Amino acid sequence: METVEAPPTVLVASNDAFELATLSASLRLNSVNVVGEANSSAIADNLFRFLTPSVFLVDLQFSGIDALALIVKFRKINPGLGVVLMTACPDLRLMGLTHDQIPVGAQIVLKKTVADLSVVSFAISHSLIAAHDKSKSSWVDNHGSLHESAFETALSEFTNIQMDTLRLLARGLSNAEIAKVRFVSEKSVEQIVARIAQNFHIEQDHTHNLRVLITGEYFKWLGALNRQ
Repeated sequence: METVEAPPTVLVASNDAFELATLSASLRLNSVNVVGEANSSAIADNLFRFLTPSVFLVDLQFSGIDALALIVKFRKINPGLGVVLMTACPDLRLMGLTHDQIPVGAQIVLKKTVADLSVVSFAISHSLIAAHDKSKSSWVDNHGSLHESAFETALSEFTNIQMDTLRLLARGLSNAEIAKVRFVSEKSVEQIVARIAQNFHIEQDHTHNLRVLITGEYFKWLGALNRQ
């Protein structure tokens, strides 16, 4: 007699109460077995140990980058844990992350596609296969798993050096401070900042603070331009 595998059990975690409630309710309406909801790392930890879900669906910016630390902890308990990461940002470098830092087999979903529950459902089911096969992390859209540079945006034009400089600038560091952190000359930083402005199509003038405009672009992209 053929054995029928049990459907995945899913723990959902997000700091956004509305997102957490609506996503969990929508998944349940679409026959996804959501066994728990967490709005903090401590709650997620307790629920994981008590409910032993097979898949962890979590906002990548959940409690900061603690989401990745939680996954590492959970994977020690269950090495076959499926992982689905949600993010509003289409370029992980903006958060200071590389694909090498993302857990093996993790399926990454852009929040703007979450409304299409077929994307999330695929990510949930495929995350278990990917975890078992120890596949590389991959982005997911309505066509399934994609390669790591699947989403071409204005950010794709940025080099890693430019992206690192952008993050430091957005943290409020001056050009001199960025130069010390990156072990380059202040002149080099000025040139990189000018290139960043050019990539964002920001024209330099005396009526606006260039660094404020660039920082504004950074935070817009971090929130995926308000997820539009």
